[in-house]
Amino acid sequence: MPETKKTAGRKSTKDRAKFTADEIDAMKERAKELKASGAREDGEASVLAKLAEMPAADRAMAERIHALVKAAAPELESRTWYGMPAYTKGGKIVCFFKAASKFATRYATFGFEETARLDDGSMWATSWAITKLSAADEAKLSALVKQAAG
Repeated sequence: MPETKKTAGRKSTKDRAKFTADEIDAMKERAKELKASGAREDGEASVLAKLAEMPAADRAMAERIHALVKAAAPELESRTWYGMPAYTKGGKIVCFFKAASKFATRYATFGFEETARLDDGSMWATSWAITKLSAADEAKLSALVKQAAG
């Protein structure tokens, strides 16, 4: 039998079945974001719209984190990334907030990407699980964001 080739970049139905509905929704949101970036969409407005869509508990935490990021590193630009609030420098993601409701997890996540300047020896944390924000947590996140923005 002749060997058949798959089209590059396309997943078979069997491969797509490996993704959850939430993951597929996130990929669709990323595709919309990429299209919008060509149209010069206002990143701040898209983040605020995403915050408004979140369930109350996630929204309260996300709004507080958004304010912390903006105060700690005003040079970071807001935008969405896979449907999540994210903050960039030079067009590259520095940090992001993933609501617990995004993938039906028991905690929200605040994470840092490779461009974040958090290096501390040969090993360091790049994401934090968050169930609530205390004043100490807010201070720690603010310091991390300042450091990450470098």
